[in-house]
Amino acid sequence: MIPLGDATRRPLRFPLMTVALIVANILVFVWEIGAEDTAIIRFAVVPATLMHGHGWMTPFTAMFLHGGFMHIIGNMLFLQAFAPALEDVMGRGRFLVFYLLGGLAATATQVALNPASTVPQLGASGAIAAVMGAFLVTYPADRIKVLMVFGWFVDVTYVPAFLLVGAWFLLQLLNQTAAVVHADAGGVAYAAHVGGCLYGTLTARFFEPNRAARVEA
Repeated sequence: MIPLGDATRRPLRFPLMTVALIVANILVFVWEIGAEDTAIIRFAVVPATLMHGHGWMTPFTAMFLHGGFMHIIGNMLFLQAFAPALEDVMGRGRFLVFYLLGGLAATATQVALNPASTVPQLGASGAIAAVMGAFLVTYPADRIKVLMVFGWFVDVTYVPAFLLVGAWFLLQLLNQTAAVVHADAGGVAYAAHVGGCLYGTLTARFFEPNRAARVEA
């Protein structure tokens, strides 16, 4: 299921910060295309390096790096689907702080579970997981327009946010459990997704001073 947007409500203001984050991610990805792998890895999170007191800025820089076209396309689709309504209710500045802290919480979770790892970690998915977690507690009944793809079958349908995000979170949790059992995450930072989402659900209300005025569809 590919989320296309919130079909229940429209933001009262243009989602400037969401657009800025998407543009920033795209610009960094354009740089990645022409950069050497060694240059990219310098800005990615390497848990073992971080635990030795080096690369303190990488938890921030890694949020804007992606491992390929499908990686960034998937992340940006999820971001544009869930972020505008949250930016509207939080305000632009608070939303940016929330997003960045979500990425840091996601990274902290992943590093805490495997501090000796030398595998570079990158991507915006941890921060986006925080956005999804906040959306889950703020607008659980909103209908999300999604693109359903099953082989050659393609259709557009509408799924309640609590069902879509809840199923996604359960999948991340199951995958992380399997990764621990088999000592192999398959290159995907499931723990970061879980940590980011939990951060979003627990802290969303602290970043939503405008919720009372905008909670109605």
